Order: sequence, then C-alpha cells, then structure tokens
Amino acid sequence: MFGLKKNSDFVAVYHSGKSYANKYLIMYAMKNGTDSVRIGISVSKKVGNSVVRHRVKRLIKESCRLHEVQFKQGYDLVIIARKSAAGRSYDEIESAVLHLTGLHHIRLPHEEAETESVKEHFPGTDV
Repeated sequence: MFGLKKNSDFVAVYHSGKSYANKYLIMYAMKNGTDSVRIGISVSKKVGNSVVRHRVKRLIKESCRLHEVQFKQGYDLVIIARKSAAGRSYDEIESAVLHLTGLHHIRLPHEEAETESVKEHFPGTDV
C-alpha cells in the first residue's frame, strides 16, 4: 500500500473517481491501472486542532493498513474525514472505512483475502 502524495493525484481522483460517504468519512475511488492500492487521507481544519486531525488521520491509516489484504489491487483511494469523525473511537472509524470500501466494491470476500494474505507472507506457497 502506497500513499498518494501529489496534489495532482488527489485532484485526478476527485474529478474522475466515484464517491460514497457515510457519517464520518467520504471516499473517492478510481482505478489506477497498476497492481497496488494508493491511499490519500485528507483531514481539514474544520475537524479540529492539529492534535485531533492527526489522531483521525492515524486511525484511518491504521484501519487501511490492517485491512489492506482485503482491498482489490489497482485503485487510488482518497479518504476525507468529516467533522463528525473528531473524537470517534478506532472501532467507529474502522467500521466507516470498511463500509465505504464495501460500497465501492473494492473489498475482497473474506476467503479470498485470507488466501492473498498467506501468499503475501509466504511467497511460493500454493493455497
């Protein structure tokens, strides 16, 4: 999993990607034509001060990291935190991330994700 860094990458996903939202997050997704998932996270000053913003960003990042084996490859994702994300627990943010990846149909079924995880950690293994 790599991060989106350039503003031009964010803008491309905003303009060409499809978006879904829930109570805490907005997610834009766009196919990128590679074999990796790139994720960009945006948390504006409306969410809170720097401590609050960084906490929300860390929670989103950790949710994505722990579930990255469940994501289909070849997508750019931009996740935007809403004001209501401030002060939420990890479980609430994780649930919001998983909900949006499900709406975008970029989350693999559980069995496929386990197989991908084994292949990633033990290359050359036939599962």
